[in-house]
Formats: sequence, C-alpha cells, structure tokens
Amino acid sequence: MALNLPAYRPARNTQILRYLAFAGMILIAPLFFVGGPGWSDGPLFKSAWNLGHILFFALLTLAIQPWRIWTGWTLWGIGTLAVLLLGTGIELLQHGTSRQMDWQDILRNQVGVWTILALRPRASLTRKSRPVVWPLRLIVAALLAAEIGATARVAIQQYHVSQLLPALYDFRQPDPSPFWDGVIAPVTDHAIDTHKRALRISLSTAHYSGVSLHNLPEDWRDYDRLVIDLYNPQDHPLPMILRINDMEHDLGDNNYNDRFNTRLPLTPGPNQFKLDLDRIKAAPESRSMNMQAIRRLILFTVALPEPKTLYLRDIRLE
Repeated sequence: MALNLPAYRPARNTQILRYLAFAGMILIAPLFFVGGPGWSDGPLFKSAWNLGHILFFALLTLAIQPWRIWTGWTLWGIGTLAVLLLGTGIELLQHGTSRQMDWQDILRNQVGVWTILALRPRASLTRKSRPVVWPLRLIVAALLAAEIGATARVAIQQYHVSQLLPALYDFRQPDPSPFWDGVIAPVTDHAIDTHKRALRISLSTAHYSGVSLHNLPEDWRDYDRLVIDLYNPQDHPLPMILRINDMEHDLGDNNYNDRFNTRLPLTPGPNQFKLDLDRIKAAPESRSMNMQAIRRLILFTVALPEPKTLYLRDIRLE
C-alpha cells in the first residue's frame, strides 16, 4: 500500500534548515569582533579560524535564501556585491578593535556565498546560461578546495614540527618564514655536516635586531640541555642575547623577569652554547617556566653601530 506523504514535507525541511542556518549565523557573528587567534596562537588555529568566514557566509546565504527574490546572473551579481560590501564593512570595523584587517577574508566570504549558490539546482541560472553551470561549479569548488587545502597543509606542517625533537628546526626547509620572524634566509655557507645548510641572520642598526623562532616543538620536558651552534664571520666579537619564554609569558604583560634571558658572546668563527634546561625552567622570578609549552626563542642584539651577519648552524635539545 502506497504511503501518502504530506506535500508540505520538503517545504518544512527547508524551513528547518533555514532556522538552523540562522542559529549558526547568530552564534558565529560575535566572533568577528571578540575572541579569535591572538599573536601567541599557533598557525594551525589561525588557519582553521579563517575557514569560519566561509562557514558564516554560507549559513547567511542559507538563512536569507536570496533565490526566493532573484534568479540567474542577477542573483549571483547582487549576492556577490552584498557580501563584498558587508565583508568590507566587517574588516573596517575590526580595524578599530584588537583584531587585524585581512583582505583575503573578503575572498573567503565570497567563497561561502558562491558555494551555496553553486549547489542550487542548475546553479539558479536561466536555461540560456546553463552551459556555464558546471564550469562555474568547478571554479567555486577549486576556490573552496584551495582554502581547505591551505589549512590541511598547515596541519601537516605542524605535525612535522611536533615530530622534530630533539631538533627545534628543520634546516632542510626552503622557506623559513612559517617558522621564523626576522631577516633570515637558508644558505649553504658555514653549514655543518649534519644539515648541509645553515640560516643566515642579518642584523640591522635598529635598537633591537634579530630573529624569533615562533613555530617550534613546545614540549622540552624529556631533555636536559639546549644546544645552539652559531658562526660569527666578523673578525671581532659579536654580543648576542638569547630570550626564551613559554605560553604563559606570551599571554602576560611581557615582564622581563618572567622569562629566560642570557648573553651569548660570539667570538670570531664557530661558537657552540650548551644551556641547562633546569636553568631555563627556573628563570621566571615568581614561577617555573612551563617546559611543556615553550612558545618562543629569540636571538637578538642591541644597538649595533653597523649591520652585521651571523649564521645559525644548529639548534637542538639533548
């Protein structure tokens, strides 16, 4: 015997989907202005957070359902323009908060609305325009895949970082910028046999000049010493300073006495420094450094009279 299903069931399902989209959109909207990645958060969290732009504008499109008013290229044009204006407004408003403007977010916003429009039957285009439906869907799919793929690549990168120990950096990396801040470049000059490569650090006459390793294995608990190999190509000593801090310090008030600081006097030629991790752990004045959450390692100098160069040849735990 055939079942007589209510005719209103598809419409009811559509309404439920719309209400859920509204609810999700309302929950996500405040996150444009509060919360979110801080300067101390890792690259994977920041990359995953960016996907929220796609999700929000996809939910917004599902909630508003602009195809009830427009169709065809009018729908695509008005939808794109509206999201462009809204996204630009959000970025400008964020400029007045602790959040930073990122104009690539505007593209992510568009990917969100385009994804929903492309999934509509026949891409909501007229019969004359239907030959472009699949190419259009492929373009939108490629943009969506590029954004998700970027986050996936960061996830793979961070997995490799977590597996580096006892090394703190992989000198085989062709581009150090995802790991280091500062003027630093891979070279084969002054490399040691272990890596066949070194990192050239260029120091300026700024009051503080140096490099910061901000993307590194965080858990140092199973090791006893930090080993740093540096090469000073100058014919005179070069005074350097090493700073190490944990996540708690990053989230604090940057108190000098809440981190590890020590001088590294570089003589001409190769220099190796071995530092006991117990000394680093005990460095904060009113607490112990969290050796499970090391966040940043900085090599810098102060007020050089002229630009200098040095080479980092190895950095590891043992």
